[in-house]
Amino acid sequence: MADGFTMFQFSIYIRHCASRENAEVHIKRVKKILPEKGHIGILCITDKQFGDIELFYGKKESKVTTPFQQLELF
Repeated sequence: MADGFTMFQFSIYIRHCASRENAEVHIKRVKKILPEKGHIGILCITDKQFGDIELFYGKKESKVTTPFQQLELF
């Protein structure tokens, strides 16, 4: 989605708004582009509440790479 929204999680987008009035502008824009059979939920939280979010990440599998052989020249 454009208009300054960033994907936070699959199907969850976030956008910082400096004030409630500014958030209302974006809420109206989202309402205008709502698909006929779509569902959109909007939750407004304060910067403090957002800052208190605890995020946890599981381990990701990583490819094992073999180091390159170092050659020495004399």
